[in-house]
Amino acid sequence: MTQEAPSVFLRRAAVRFDGRPVFEGLDLDLPAGRWICLLGESGVGKSSLLRLIAGLCAPQEAQGTLSCSDGLPLAGRVAYMGQGDLLAPWATVLQNVLLGARLRGGRSAERAGQARAREVLARVGLAGREDALPAQLSGGMRQRVALARTLFEDRPVVLMDEPFSALDAVTRHRLQGLAVELLHGRTVLMVTHDPLEALRLADRIEVLAGSPPRLRPVMPPVGRAPRPLDDPALAKQVEALLSALGAPAAAA
Repeated sequence: MTQEAPSVFLRRAAVRFDGRPVFEGLDLDLPAGRWICLLGESGVGKSSLLRLIAGLCAPQEAQGTLSCSDGLPLAGRVAYMGQGDLLAPWATVLQNVLLGARLRGGRSAERAGQARAREVLARVGLAGREDALPAQLSGGMRQRVALARTLFEDRPVVLMDEPFSALDAVTRHRLQGLAVELLHGRTVLMVTHDPLEALRLADRIEVLAGSPPRLRPVMPPVGRAPRPLDDPALAKQVEALLSALGAPAAAA
């Protein structure tokens, strides 16, 4: 990693679509080098919050103040993986992983990154598929390409929206462990609908719930990620987290 991961602070965040608020007045701290998982019901605004931090919301849709602990702008230091794989249909698997490098530095940067891109693709189980087009891949394989592209970017702040949702159980388990390994030391915010996934990966869990939506921290997971699924403590925490997801959010 070329840059030390900062803490990220979001204050008075608000997102509105067609004049209607999705959420407003949200504050969120992302501690440096820690993995935060964000849970909540569908439509509550989790993806919108992720997009706001990534700088992908239109100015007329979003408000809020973003700052970093090192005093530097967040822009240019974020790797973002959305819900969709967002693969360029005309580009091969390898070219899709290298797309950011090419956009920033042209063909020379793309060539310079090929060896590492191939290595990351091999780590996500796609060795030998580098020349395939997205249309030739299954949904789970496309999601693995998107994950490989995110990991290849090697950014200090990583935002991921359900990055393992399209994967089978065995592949999901393996790639969760790989992501923890390769994103060690990064500041990570991940949206998930899976309480067990959050408990396995996160250093801290936040729930976005209520009307209007509010962020509420819940119990910290026990032990070091990635936590074994057969840990009895994990099973107990799943039940507690499900209860927290069903509880009304406290007023801010």
